[in-house]
Amino acid sequence: MNLRERSIDVVLDNQTSNGAFIASPNFPTYRYSWFRDGAFIAYSMDVVGEHDSSGRFHEWVATRICAMESTVESVIEAVRTGRPLGPDEFLHTRYAPSGEPADEDWPNHQLDGFGTWLWAFEQHLAMSERAPTPSQSQAMKLIVEYLEALWDQPCYDCWEEHGDKVHTYTLSAVQAGLRAFGRLTNSTSSVVDAIAEHIEGSLIEDGRYVKFAGAGMVDASLVGLAVPYASVEPSSPVVRRTIEEIEAELRATGGVHRFRTDTYYGGGEWVLLTCWLAWYYYSVGQTKLGDECMAWVEAQATDTGDLPEQVVANPLDPEFVQPWRDRWGPEANPLVWSHAMYLIADSMR
Repeated sequence: MNLRERSIDVVLDNQTSNGAFIASPNFPTYRYSWFRDGAFIAYSMDVVGEHDSSGRFHEWVATRICAMESTVESVIEAVRTGRPLGPDEFLHTRYAPSGEPADEDWPNHQLDGFGTWLWAFEQHLAMSERAPTPSQSQAMKLIVEYLEALWDQPCYDCWEEHGDKVHTYTLSAVQAGLRAFGRLTNSTSSVVDAIAEHIEGSLIEDGRYVKFAGAGMVDASLVGLAVPYASVEPSSPVVRRTIEEIEAELRATGGVHRFRTDTYYGGGEWVLLTCWLAWYYYSVGQTKLGDECMAWVEAQATDTGDLPEQVVANPLDPEFVQPWRDRWGPEANPLVWSHAMYLIADSMR
């Protein structure tokens, strides 16, 4: 079984006719499309040369954003006038296969997915040698204005938690998106420098980056500051110290946990995060360490070549494994984002 080829098939099989990527076909709560997951999945398709697949996703995103122009304008006006915003006034983060925002109660105010989309879209244009369509250009402009208005306000993190915090990972994703737009349009945003100052001035504790100010702990998503968002130099002392902390605190048996207080399905080891760590190691020339991560990931594939969201053989809090299974069923498998991250890391070997 060729896991690379199987991963490409999993991604393509879970792309809808309108271009959206479904997060997981066998996990009811994940039968939706997120901009965050989708942006990384689209990037993986560009990496393996499936530019039409990636292009269809980006057009789907642009169509969704342009349809929500009034929401963007309302949010920007509220921020300008100081009017408090309710949880239902922000752009949604989760969409039904039809493209409509999912109407269930959900932590919808998440900025990282929009920044990641801008970053991934620039990558798509470069690798596919395409130019943005008018609707895509309009969607980029709307999202930039949205991010510039909200970047320093609390929102949910990439794990859809802690909605009262400003998150280091989210700031990095937003910054990467704004930089991507600046390169595409030959423009600059003062928010880029403001984010850099905030990260370096408020989000370093004990010589490493932290999940959010005062958190006192790392989060595996902080790898994103170095790759792919390039908010910080991958070989800088603070990044190295952060990676060392992730290894020490979140990687005991081969896979990578999200953060040490995680209780979602007991806080298992995440396939996509282990691939992300491999991505980092390959980017700084630490091939042996990257290969060790990838060997663990490949060992988690099922007989049919499916990669799960997380592996709960060594959970951080075993008491929470069964309650989540009782609530939502077995762990998501396959998770399309896991396959995407595998393809990205595999391309760097």
